[in-house]
Amino acid sequence: MRTGAAVALACIALLSGCATGTGRAPASPVAAQRPYVVASPHGERTDEYHWLRDDHPEKKRNDVMAYLRAEQAYTEASMARLRPLEDRLLAEIRGRIKEDDSTAPRHDRGWWYWTAFEPGDEHSRWMRRRGGAAAPDAGAPAETMLDGNALARGHAYFRVSAVEVSPDGGMVAWTEDTVGRRGHALRFKDLRTGRVLDDRVEGTLEPVVWANDGGSVYYMRQDPVLLQSGPVCRHVLGTPAASDRVVFEEKDLTRFVSIEATASRRWLAISVEGYDDNALWTLPLDGEPATPAQALPMRAGVRSYADHLGGRWVIRTNDAARNFRLVSAPEDAPADRARWTDILPHRAEASIDGFALFDSAIAVAERVDANARVRIVPPGGGMGSLVPVPEAACTMGLGENPDPANPDVRVGFSSMVTPRTVIDIDLARGMQSVRKVQPVIGYDASKYATERVWAPSRDGKRIPVSIAWRRDAFARDGAHPVLIEAYGSYGFPSDAQFDQAGVSLMDRGFALATAHVRGGADLGQDWYEDGRLLRKRNTFNDFVDATVFLQSEGWADPRRTFATGGSAGGLLMGAVANMAGTMYRGMGLHVPFVDALTTMLDPTIPLTTNEWTQWGNPIESREAYEYIRSYSPYDNLQAKEYPAMLVTTGLWDSQVGYFEPAKYVARLRRLRTDSNPFLMHVNMEAGHGGKSGRFERLRQVAMEQAFFLDLAGIDR
Repeated sequence: MRTGAAVALACIALLSGCATGTGRAPASPVAAQRPYVVASPHGERTDEYHWLRDDHPEKKRNDVMAYLRAEQAYTEASMARLRPLEDRLLAEIRGRIKEDDSTAPRHDRGWWYWTAFEPGDEHSRWMRRRGGAAAPDAGAPAETMLDGNALARGHAYFRVSAVEVSPDGGMVAWTEDTVGRRGHALRFKDLRTGRVLDDRVEGTLEPVVWANDGGSVYYMRQDPVLLQSGPVCRHVLGTPAASDRVVFEEKDLTRFVSIEATASRRWLAISVEGYDDNALWTLPLDGEPATPAQALPMRAGVRSYADHLGGRWVIRTNDAARNFRLVSAPEDAPADRARWTDILPHRAEASIDGFALFDSAIAVAERVDANARVRIVPPGGGMGSLVPVPEAACTMGLGENPDPANPDVRVGFSSMVTPRTVIDIDLARGMQSVRKVQPVIGYDASKYATERVWAPSRDGKRIPVSIAWRRDAFARDGAHPVLIEAYGSYGFPSDAQFDQAGVSLMDRGFALATAHVRGGADLGQDWYEDGRLLRKRNTFNDFVDATVFLQSEGWADPRRTFATGGSAGGLLMGAVANMAGTMYRGMGLHVPFVDALTTMLDPTIPLTTNEWTQWGNPIESREAYEYIRSYSPYDNLQAKEYPAMLVTTGLWDSQVGYFEPAKYVARLRRLRTDSNPFLMHVNMEAGHGGKSGRFERLRQVAMEQAFFLDLAGIDR
């Protein structure tokens, strides 16, 4: 990578003057152009801002940091006049949060577990209390297993990912990230004495699984280059990490590896998968570690996800089932398809998304018409019964269900106007018991409304769009602002869920809309397949078509239509800005994947090799190269008008490198012909998910809302 001389940033002095209140308008940063040839088997391109990439995991070059700091200073100076509005929004959003809050306790093998916050806490406390499946023991004290706030002291960024208690309840293992690049340290605490063990394993990924001996764990190392799944290892407490044994390693770097315990706790399940196929390997969790056995082989185009309980395997598979079916397989031969029997057959109208095994039933997560729902099925199979939901545009999904002996299944329900509600459903009788409703201080759901509409696409499809608004602040008259968000990649659906921060926009006359565009599996697997690889443009077209519909049907003021998306949703925003940018007053692009072609040409960048099945492999295929080039936001920037934009990035992002949005901003700042606000906010201590604390992350939300409200002409 070229380093060159320090970037010339003549604007820094002006920025300093603006920041100190001289009254001069801030000058936008100007990044130096240093032409760099990006070579490929199918052609060359010139990238004048390639120098902004620095892969050093701990420190970036001075010229890179000078540019990023100048952009951040420009953003702060430009937003200074909106700081009072931003502060009001932040106070509102934070004011809706119940500071001394906790999750609904859930029973698991003799203990009730939950997480809790006390006033002022940025991070969770992990708690437990002894008890049977019916209720905690009378008089049993609450125990604090881990205090995230104490663990986070001294770290600018801190996140706990996995917290796992040993089978005998005496130890807890957890993984913590102090940078934001998914690299974790695996740590241990003796819950009987309160002592944190000296054992510490650096360079791991999130998951950890206890062996049944309670004295050893299985974990995954992080690949030091690709920052994703490396080998699966076993650590024995009290031994040095250097002596940990590798028990499984996948050599194909285009695959993801994950580990978990089966519901029976008999097996460590090691999943090896791409986006089109997968395989399952198993290790017994009892006794000495053995050589992994392959339970399900890799088969082209087949995805099968298995769990074990009651002497059999239950498998969710798309084998002869486009939208998946649920089958039972014998314990000794899970791959023998001749011995599979249907539990829940394939249905064209419903996609099976997941399941949870219980001794007395199977809870199935499925999806119909962009709504997630739950079905309870007898262990022997059949259609069972649907859990009823009260709203037309909503989501109900499986919650935490760690103990298959529990008599109920935990689910979560939400809509765009209904805060998340935790419900336990009696598996025998179907009775619902509400365990917790997300407290939203000052919020009255009766003042808000939601609806599902269907927008026609240019190729004859029907695009579901979920909309929410405040009844006395919004009217479908074409004169009110709307904020549309979408994602549309990897088969991840965009569920219609409650956003407590979004209440501030609805209270000011905005409607909030979620466009369930192709590329997500909102309408089943065909909806997903129709929005990836050489059909990826359908994702962008759907978003534009949904916007046209909302504007033409009076849901959106054409002069005050806003859009936002993150990560792959940021690519969507960038593509739409190139295609139809003048339809939007403003856009939010968060950690956006905007330099798609260059990234897909570089197998050293984290996630690239895994994602060739999503975007195409432009190294091997000229057709993929030309197709990605045709929509990649960075490659298609032009000298024309663009909407106002707020672009955000994290300096330590391991999923979308900070240099993608930085290069995008530098090039677009030079090319765009309009005078609309164009800002980049850089989180210097964060990764892909932004700030780690529950209150810290709200500042960026308030900033985006202030940005949009100002553009909409709303100053309160």
